[in-house]
Amino acid sequence: MKVDVQPSPDKPKIPLPTLSQINADRITLLANQYWSPQTKDDHLPYDPAIVESIYQAEILGSNFAVRRIMMLEFSQYLENYLWPHYETGKASHAHMMSIIVMTNEKFRERVPAWQAFLKKPNHFAGFFEQVLRTGIAEEISNMREQTALLLFLNHCFGSMEVQLCRDQVKRLVSLSMWISLQECRRNQEFKAVPKWRKYWRAIQKKDRPDQLEKLNWERRYLQRLMIKFIRILESIPEEGDVDSHAIRYCERFLELMIDLEALLPTRRFFNTVMDDCHLVVRCQLSPLARRPEGQLFSQVSD
Repeated sequence: MKVDVQPSPDKPKIPLPTLSQINADRITLLANQYWSPQTKDDHLPYDPAIVESIYQAEILGSNFAVRRIMMLEFSQYLENYLWPHYETGKASHAHMMSIIVMTNEKFRERVPAWQAFLKKPNHFAGFFEQVLRTGIAEEISNMREQTALLLFLNHCFGSMEVQLCRDQVKRLVSLSMWISLQECRRNQEFKAVPKWRKYWRAIQKKDRPDQLEKLNWERRYLQRLMIKFIRILESIPEEGDVDSHAIRYCERFLELMIDLEALLPTRRFFNTVMDDCHLVVRCQLSPLARRPEGQLFSQVSD
């Protein structure tokens, strides 16, 4: 799998909204009622229905239109409404996805993305688990949502210098992820590097029985994500109509795999699991690799 993919040509810049357009926009009117710093003395109480309405109308309903998401970012929606009111175990799918989309937008605009989370870090672990569980849910939901989840996960892996992110992602790519390997393959790897066997035994002794189910779920996560990707990839026919969002999902997935391979802290143990899934070969043999729409996908997977 190559890591020196040529960047795609620059896309035309999206024109910024004018001041009068911003002031007249529905999002600005809602912000003034609920979360704008300029009107905080007159805010209405937090209402989860507002989050649901904005997600359905402005994000999902607009097919993730960048201009609508930009408007939400201008209004400081993430830092002043979404994250301050996020509660582990209570937040809806729309609330979680809204946080995902707004964080991705900050990365797109190349502005600091994690400050809001650092101000209220206690719920980040629960939020991250909700993201992970949605990412491998058996039912394949909206492909734009699934792609946004992949992009967010990639941003987390790429932000390991931020302790908040590092604490969550390191558990997904540590030696313990080799639990997803067949025992004979694992023993083969231990013979090649004997010290890993000693570390493996130390991990097993350290595991608490009451946490084992959750720990093993995290350790198998990336393998399950690869299995889900392969299922989506192989559902794309060689001829006929195709969902362009499914192709975009596959491209984003390979970008995540490339970035995991490029980073030493993630590559060391992940590479073996990826090889065990025969991911590169499955990509090269997939129907998408033979379609004209799969040209970029093929370049990445070679």
